[in-house]
Amino acid sequence: MTAQPADILRNQVREKLARDEVVASMTVRLVRGIEIAQIAASAGFDSLYVDIEHSPLTLDMTGQLCMAALMAGVTPFVRVPALTPAYVGRVLDAGALGIIAPHVRSAEDARAVVSMARFAPLGTRSASGQLPQFGYRSFPAAAANPVLDAATMVIPMVETLEALDRVEEILAVEGVDMVLVGTNDLTAEMGIPGRYDDPRVRDAYRRIVEAARGRGKHVGVGGLASRPDLVAEIVAMGARYVSTGTDLGFLAAACAAKAREVRALRG
Repeated sequence: MTAQPADILRNQVREKLARDEVVASMTVRLVRGIEIAQIAASAGFDSLYVDIEHSPLTLDMTGQLCMAALMAGVTPFVRVPALTPAYVGRVLDAGALGIIAPHVRSAEDARAVVSMARFAPLGTRSASGQLPQFGYRSFPAAAANPVLDAATMVIPMVETLEALDRVEEILAVEGVDMVLVGTNDLTAEMGIPGRYDDPRVRDAYRRIVEAARGRGKHVGVGGLASRPDLVAEIVAMGARYVSTGTDLGFLAAACAAKAREVRALRG
């Protein structure tokens, strides 16, 4: 029997979230090679997201990384630098299974991302034919588009006070699956940059988690790689997607640890 789109494409992050399981993600900003996808899989990550808002990675590199992640069984997302079809549509066509959307401040912004990321009738995503998500197999749009929509996640970021004030409206937008909290930018907006223990940080997460849970949606924790204790608290509140840090951060920390070991030997 000929394989159908739903037999080929699955979003394991979406499936784990539906089971109320915690998802581990790593961020790619440094590594250009596709090896990082296999490393992520071997390390036990469920997802990686390619951050082209804060890195010089090109769209071509991004597509290669997304395709490698698909082959490794790791769900690939992309954090785009701007909310335009030139980024959103192209990274999805290159293999991404989700858009992490910065600079979302309102329900109107969230609806714009949904429109770019989803096919009609909910959105205006353009069909491009054979895609890496299906191993470049050709399927009729009537069969492929619903499967792509079901596998693709739209993830606005909450990183401003304006977005926090309107988080209920953002989460209520049809087609939004999850919000990812950008803790560093949010604390900067609060006037407490990097002060993660400030009660306002916990209060913000509590409000966001309650709003998401009430709508059957999810919350991601970002920017707290240095505070696993606080991440644990927020997961206990109900957040389920954890951004654990960047490839650059992992490499720098491991290098520093090894250098300290050698310095201790000299002592």
